[in-house]
Amino acid sequence: MAERHREAVTGWRTTEVPPLETAYWLTKPAKLIQGTWEHPKEAAGWMSELLAQHAARFASVDERDMGRLARKASHAAEVLRWGGDISFGYYLTRPLFLSLAVVTCCPNRSRPDQACPAR
Repeated sequence: MAERHREAVTGWRTTEVPPLETAYWLTKPAKLIQGTWEHPKEAAGWMSELLAQHAARFASVDERDMGRLARKASHAAEVLRWGGDISFGYYLTRPLFLSLAVVTCCPNRSRPDQACPAR
């Protein structure tokens, strides 16, 4: 267990494992970026599409509600509009986890010194 912890601590920057703080996605390699958007509504739309694609597999029946997912997408667009970051995580059926994050990079409010990895 201790060895696995050491591996996770030393390797988190290069893996797809979500960081503890959403803004730390900016420290990961650009190859992990799945998309970039100029407008918050576009980024929230991407999240909304992925949530809809996976909704049937959410372990929690309450989380599958499409109205609830639409409200989350609307909330994400609002948070991104004022320059915040957004991160969602869901347990799926079978032992899997879906992690989605959008990080504002113009500059980031939490990490203004961190450069955008895709630029």
